[in-house]
Amino acid sequence: MTTVQDAHDGWDAGRGRWLTLGRGSLIALVLLVVAVAATTTYRSAESSDTAGPAAFDPAAYGAATYPKVVRAVEKRAVDIVTLQRAIAADSAAAGAEYGVREGTGPYSYAVKLTGTAGAVSGGLLSVTVPDLGKTRVGVQVGPAVNGSALRDAAGFIEFGQFTNQVEYADAGTALNDQMKRKVLAGLDVASLRGRPITVVGAMAPLTADVLTVTPVSVEAAS
Repeated sequence: MTTVQDAHDGWDAGRGRWLTLGRGSLIALVLLVVAVAATTTYRSAESSDTAGPAAFDPAAYGAATYPKVVRAVEKRAVDIVTLQRAIAADSAAAGAEYGVREGTGPYSYAVKLTGTAGAVSGGLLSVTVPDLGKTRVGVQVGPAVNGSALRDAAGFIEFGQFTNQVEYADAGTALNDQMKRKVLAGLDVASLRGRPITVVGAMAPLTADVLTVTPVSVEAAS
């Protein structure tokens, strides 16, 4: 049979006897339990407080950043003849003066060229530019657009702005996708052949003999 005294007592296993709790101590213990329960916050696995940062969205990044890239490339654009001669003479000096690079990677450049459009082969529109001699100039016209020249030549996009290499690569691809929508989707490449065109874009050449430009604008003479 349980007595009132039993309710206030606790068993001391070491001494083999009951310890008596005063009524005040019991009340204090109950209040402590209530206080702990009242101040404890329970979160579900779906709680927004436990969620990490939002995942990188390449499409959203491309849409927001591409107009800034276009403005930066247009502002930084160097005449391709001037640039080709500088690279041929001293590629390191040319890069330091006209280019942008991440770490010790290759230099990327914003360029402008005017020449005569030729045939399309392998996604490249050949362009004959006066004063470039045998240097081959090609403008990427798709459907595939390779490389990350738009990202790298803009001058304000750096690896440290992204969580990892995958996001950095996805950013470059997203900018290329925007360019395809904004520039190439409405471009009648076949109609350009034999006509003077002006192109503004970006490139990351390995040598001065082959220059491949990713465009942000292609305009044909009327």
